[in-house]
Amino acid sequence: MAADPATIPGESNRLAYASGRGRWVVAATVLGSAIASIDATVVGIALPAIGREFGSGLATLQWVVTAYTLTLASLLLVGGALGDRYGRRRVFMAGVVWFALASALCGIAADPAILIAARALQGVGAALLTPGSLAILEASFRTEDRGKAIGAWSGLSGVATAIGPFLGGWLVQAVSWRLIFVINLPLAALVVVVAQRHVPESHDPDAAGRIDTAGAGLITAGLVALAYGLIDGPTDGWTSPTVQIVLISAVLLLGGFVVRERRTAAPMLPLKLFGSTQFTATNVVTFVLYGALGGALFLLPIQLQQVSGYTALEAGVSLLPVTALMLALSARSGALAARIGPRLQMSLGPVLVGSGLALFTRVDHAGSYVTEVLPAVLVFGLGLATTVAPLTTTALTAAPARHAGMASAVNNDVARAAGLVAVAVLPAAAGITGSAYLHPAQFSTGFHIACLISAGLCLLSGVLAAATIRNPHEGLAPASPAAQHHMHCSLDAPPEHPKGPEAVG
Repeated sequence: MAADPATIPGESNRLAYASGRGRWVVAATVLGSAIASIDATVVGIALPAIGREFGSGLATLQWVVTAYTLTLASLLLVGGALGDRYGRRRVFMAGVVWFALASALCGIAADPAILIAARALQGVGAALLTPGSLAILEASFRTEDRGKAIGAWSGLSGVATAIGPFLGGWLVQAVSWRLIFVINLPLAALVVVVAQRHVPESHDPDAAGRIDTAGAGLITAGLVALAYGLIDGPTDGWTSPTVQIVLISAVLLLGGFVVRERRTAAPMLPLKLFGSTQFTATNVVTFVLYGALGGALFLLPIQLQQVSGYTALEAGVSLLPVTALMLALSARSGALAARIGPRLQMSLGPVLVGSGLALFTRVDHAGSYVTEVLPAVLVFGLGLATTVAPLTTTALTAAPARHAGMASAVNNDVARAAGLVAVAVLPAAAGITGSAYLHPAQFSTGFHIACLISAGLCLLSGVLAAATIRNPHEGLAPASPAAQHHMHCSLDAPPEHPKGPEAVG
């Protein structure tokens, strides 16, 4: 049965999870989210192959990763607001189509510049579809079925995330790195057909006022300038007039963004959220922790393939235990935090993550998976499973309930921005520049230094959490059904609240 394109007016017209149409809605949102999350996880596996084909240095590979994160982080909040106003299904489908077209451009890119530009366009598409997937579930299902729908979305998204590195590694090894992008086209076509036929349209009746395009423009330009300066600084020299001008411009643009958000009546980022000490502390911990993760996970697939001699498929499969641990333990970690408060896990979890990163310094040429890689992967994954759910819940509960969606979206964006900065800075800080990744011994030395730097950042985030995160005196209230089921397993950023970034009261 095709969906009525009209906005769902009330609870009586919402869907039951067990209905055929309800299952199709879940399928559309899972597949839509999957094309973005799988793409984010497989690109790292493909970096060595991309570098070999184009004869590119490390800076180019940094931009392949950073361009996507940059536009996604800059426009995620705008994507949610557009869905509120113009229709969540409409914006979700537009994002899927945009993402598919950008993926096709990635697949046929004849040079690195085209690939980087196409990756930036992919980020725009992801910013449109990512908030829409959960917002559609929130708006489409009856209250008593919403938790089931979001739980199914979360679990199936976790499976998609687990499949991503394996599928990407196989495609890179068996055919070409270009297939990791081209494979998005049939998936996107299926999502559009299913969404058009089965997903009901919905709007936020309270969405009013103008979209903060000026704020979006300032933060996008500021992040572009910051990334350019940090990535090209080690190559061109920090005293280069171009690098200095770009970095100064970044400071001015990002400062202008803060001023704009303080003064505008409808800010993209409500700075009043940071009036909560708990919310600010949580985001500081997030920035430090996800900075450590972003930089290390950028370098790890290169280390495994260029130094340890793994194939792309072997490198992809080697990290599957991380996803398995998060799928198995994240919900339990969230439940424990609900009983005792988040501080213990937010303090000890990053220490475990850092210990796993420190163990990666044992990974060298011809490294045994069982004795060198697997122990590091298991400790690393255990730390993530311990940390992510309490961290996300704390970001939600630190803000007023009517701002929970925005609070989670801000926390998500902070994590992505941290990864962006880390990918730009960590290689240079570890002495990995230019074509170093083509020289195994040189790269391996830098990788070990990078792991130790990242481990130190993880330890710092644990100390910050112990010092600044508070447990509620009366204990955390039991999670809502949606929160109990909602657990996304992407390492790219924390999960978003079911209401998505548009849920601003």
